[in-house]
Amino acid sequence: MTILSFFFPSSECRRKTHRKTGFRRRSLTMMKQQKTRFYILRRCIIMLLCWQSHSVAD
Repeated sequence: MTILSFFFPSSECRRKTHRKTGFRRRSLTMMKQQKTRFYILRRCIIMLLCWQSHSVAD
Protein backbone atom coordinates (compact mmCIF):
# COMPACT_ATOMS: atom_id res chain seq x y z
CA MET A 1 0.00 0.00 0.00
CA THR A 2 1.50 3.27 -1.06
CA ILE A 3 0.96 6.58 0.65
CA LEU A 4 -1.01 7.81 -2.34
CA SER A 5 -3.43 4.86 -2.14
CA PHE A 6 -3.81 5.45 1.62
CA PHE A 7 -5.06 9.01 1.09
CA PHE A 8 -6.94 8.29 -2.14
CA PRO A 9 -8.44 4.80 -1.97
CA SER A 10 -9.50 3.16 -5.18
CA SER A 11 -13.13 2.92 -6.20
CA GLU A 12 -13.07 -0.83 -5.43
CA CYS A 13 -12.07 -0.14 -1.84
CA ARG A 14 -14.80 2.49 -1.50
CA ARG A 15 -17.41 0.05 -2.86
CA LYS A 16 -16.44 -2.54 -0.23
CA THR A 17 -16.72 0.07 2.51
CA HIS A 18 -20.07 1.24 1.12
CA ARG A 19 -21.36 -2.33 1.13
CA LYS A 20 -20.39 -2.77 4.76
CA THR A 21 -22.09 0.45 5.81
CA GLY A 22 -25.12 -0.49 3.73
CA PHE A 23 -25.33 -3.85 5.48
CA ARG A 24 -24.89 -2.22 8.89
CA ARG A 25 -27.54 0.37 8.11
CA ARG A 26 -30.00 -2.28 6.92
CA SER A 27 -29.36 -4.49 9.94
CA LEU A 28 -29.80 -1.55 12.33
CA THR A 29 -33.04 -0.61 10.60
CA MET A 30 -34.31 -4.17 10.89
CA MET A 31 -33.36 -4.28 14.57
CA LYS A 32 -35.23 -1.04 15.23
CA GLN A 33 -38.30 -2.38 13.43
CA GLN A 34 -38.24 -5.59 15.45
CA LYS A 35 -37.82 -3.63 18.67
CA THR A 36 -40.80 -1.46 17.72
CA ARG A 37 -42.93 -4.50 16.88
CA PHE A 38 -42.14 -6.16 20.20
CA TYR A 39 -42.92 -2.93 22.04
CA ILE A 40 -46.32 -2.62 20.34
CA LEU A 41 -47.09 -6.30 20.94
CA ARG A 42 -46.12 -6.00 24.61
CA ARG A 43 -48.28 -2.89 25.07
CA CYS A 44 -51.27 -4.62 23.45
CA ILE A 45 -50.92 -7.69 25.65
CA ILE A 46 -50.63 -5.57 28.79
CA MET A 47 -53.65 -3.52 27.74
CA LEU A 48 -55.72 -6.67 27.13
CA LEU A 49 -54.69 -8.18 30.45
CA CYS A 50 -55.53 -5.01 32.37
CA TRP A 51 -58.82 -4.62 30.50
CA GLN A 52 -59.81 -8.19 31.32
CA SER A 53 -58.97 -7.84 34.99
CA HIS A 54 -60.90 -4.54 35.27
CA SER A 55 -63.90 -5.53 33.20
CA VAL A 56 -67.33 -5.03 34.75
CA ALA A 57 -69.39 -8.18 35.12
CA ASP A 58 -72.90 -8.02 33.59
